Amino acid sequence: MRFKTLLLAASSLALVAGAAKAQEISNDVVKIGILNDQSGVYADFGGQWSVEAARMAVEDYGGTVLGKPIEIVSADHQNKADIASNTAREWYDVQNVDAIMELTTSSVALAVQGLSREKEKITITTGAATTELTGAQCSPYGFHWVYDTHALAVGTGGALVKAGGDSWFFLTADYAFGYSLEEQTGNFVKENGGEVLGAVRHPLGTTDFSSFLLQAQSSGAKVIGLANAGLDTANAIKGAAEFGIVQSGQQLAGLLFTLAEVHGLGLEAAQGLNLTEGWYWDQSDENREFATKFEEKTQRKPNMVQAGTYSAVMQYLKAVEAAGTDATAEVAAKLHELPVEDVFAKGGTVQENGRMVYDMYLFQVKAPGESEGPWDYYTEVAQVPGGEAFLTVEESGCDVASFAN
Repeated sequence: MRFKTLLLAASSLALVAGAAKAQEISNDVVKIGILNDQSGVYADFGGQWSVEAARMAVEDYGGTVLGKPIEIVSADHQNKADIASNTAREWYDVQNVDAIMELTTSSVALAVQGLSREKEKITITTGAATTELTGAQCSPYGFHWVYDTHALAVGTGGALVKAGGDSWFFLTADYAFGYSLEEQTGNFVKENGGEVLGAVRHPLGTTDFSSFLLQAQSSGAKVIGLANAGLDTANAIKGAAEFGIVQSGQQLAGLLFTLAEVHGLGLEAAQGLNLTEGWYWDQSDENREFATKFEEKTQRKPNMVQAGTYSAVMQYLKAVEAAGTDATAEVAAKLHELPVEDVFAKGGTVQENGRMVYDMYLFQVKAPGESEGPWDYYTEVAQVPGGEAFLTVEESGCDVASFAN
């Protein structure tokens, strides 16, 4: 009888503890916002496809966490920091969004991460490149998940110089991301014994690269580094093909170009392009299985940004589960603590400054005759260990001591 009484008491305590744990989910729903460019130059880079990747993650997680539903909301920030900040503020203050992810465009990501630190909310950036996110403008609640300008510079810049591409000229997008990518790649070129012959900056979203390409061509540089992204890079490559730049012996280096943009451009124009990505669909059976499922929903293969967004959502949900709550400080602590082991990253770790460290890859785009079909576009040239690809906390410039304040 006494044993039965104790058992009932233990069961009651377990039920109370379970109910208390379930109540730790604010507003009875875990709500994640995907904020990115869905109509501009980066619409294929992440866009609606990142939203679909986030929904896949929720579906694969089971649709609930700690017994509460998971909801994805999304919006187009149009590559404007003010629109992004206003959207994020409304999401936090009115819609009770718990975390914001993707954040294509560095200016947008920095603005939203800054607001999120003020609001004590989590951001996981998968679509922007600036190292400032985990550097001087780091946040205890900010995480950088997929790539950054340092990793791209190491992967593409360092490898090409070692292969003989020791003189560079840059075509650079005229905003923070472009400047950072040009600077960091240029530094790697020079550290490896190469030289930078010059650079020219172009407006975001320009369609005529003629004058910029002529300057690059006349420089005589062995490598023309495209320090831009999305349609800007695609239009620059199209222009280079028209001028016969590659045929005349110069190489093009797409410092931020993904599978989505290669597909849109076509192998005829993109062949021979060197680029760095953190993930490719045809690297393993697990990747191929994920890509097939993604393609069934979207009619396209995922690039690193979309696969990385899937990973970020999954890891956030794992952190909520591990923390037993969606409270920001507790979830952030788990995001720093938990290893990242999923279809996107193997053996990934999260530094104190929020930088997720994992291996990157240098690829070369195949010639049309080498491809066995749609989306078969890359030949892997080199693997770049995460410890080389990303800055350490000490190198980053992040004042992690301030996180305790």
